[in-house]
Amino acid sequence: MTLDPHDLIARFGSPLYVYDLDVVRARARALKAAVTYRPFQPLYAIKANACPAVAGAIVGEGFGIDAVAPGEVAMALRLGVAPERVLYTENNMTDAEQAEAVRQGVVICAGSLDRLRRLAAAGVRECAVRFNPDVGAGAHAKIHTAGAASKFGVHHSQVDEVLAVEAGTGLRVVGCHMHIGSGSLDADAFVRAMDVILDVGRRLPHLRFVDFGGGIGIPYRPEERAVDLPALGAAASALMADFCRAYGRPLELRLEPGRFLVAEAGTLLTTVTSVKRNPDSSDGAGRTYVGCDTGFNHLIRPCMYDAYHRIENLTRPHAVPAVIDVVGNICESGDVFARDRQLPMPELGDVLAIRDAGAYGLAMASTYNLRPLPAEVAIDHGVARLARRRQSVDDLLAAWEWRESAGGAR
Repeated sequence: MTLDPHDLIARFGSPLYVYDLDVVRARARALKAAVTYRPFQPLYAIKANACPAVAGAIVGEGFGIDAVAPGEVAMALRLGVAPERVLYTENNMTDAEQAEAVRQGVVICAGSLDRLRRLAAAGVRECAVRFNPDVGAGAHAKIHTAGAASKFGVHHSQVDEVLAVEAGTGLRVVGCHMHIGSGSLDADAFVRAMDVILDVGRRLPHLRFVDFGGGIGIPYRPEERAVDLPALGAAASALMADFCRAYGRPLELRLEPGRFLVAEAGTLLTTVTSVKRNPDSSDGAGRTYVGCDTGFNHLIRPCMYDAYHRIENLTRPHAVPAVIDVVGNICESGDVFARDRQLPMPELGDVLAIRDAGAYGLAMASTYNLRPLPAEVAIDHGVARLARRRQSVDDLLAAWEWRESAGGAR
């Protein structure tokens, strides 16, 4: 982000989500360059960041959409993505949601034998199946989406049951899918899971594509290193080529990253509203709390996943460093962005940048404490434009039906 963040806040208010679309496009192109196998169709896991400006930039690079809910399917279609390039990976969907997805013409990826049978009973002719390869990986246990105790997918040992549904109905499984977790930097875990899923795929006779999922992480912490993307792409390409030679015909390879494409492109700008020092540390040295005009209602990852985000003092980058706690404005003890973080000491009114916030930031935001959602701004080739207007308190309250009460409120 090269524009002056203080000017952005002056124009669009604080707190503020800012996305650099040049970074988004660079990540999309890097992924495509790493995979040499053809045909290759990357999908964007739009749950990471559904902002149309961001998702539209990725679609413009030739990506389809990985959707997990009806709203995400609707967003994909509104962005102009062809239905055949939308994969709806369901998770305990309702029959009404199934019927709507069938009407829209998107491919449903069944996550259970029960759903597979319901698709067949509804007369659906083609679908995919998500399999659990018993390999889970990710930056936190809460975002492992395969392995033991995972709610996701048909276990890889249950292929016979899938084949029985095919044999007894007109349904054909055209896609073999997996997703092992989110935020992993371990390329070996991906490769181990790919081996399992390809073993499953060998037994499915009607495949058109194999989807190795997403979950590619980014290095949030200074000591972390990015996943070896060329090595991962080469491994996926080689495994897929070998598989297709044995399978007897070429199939489409799919990957569906989310975080990898958008996390580093996003920054949450926030203004310092409070600085106080309390003598409450165990060593008697006290703690300095720097309070902001945002909180876990806008970025819940530190609270939910113990996630680390880089924080910078943009107003006073050369101030004397101090060890501080950066905290939010939500009435919860867990509303903490950083503990014992060394930063150039902020003062009231300073602008802080919470980096790598482009994935699972506003996408997971809420209006807890009745605090409205911030605006989103997209920077495209150095030009900032409003992508989503700031929610007002009136917008928030208007969602309720107001009736005359004893107190006279409406």
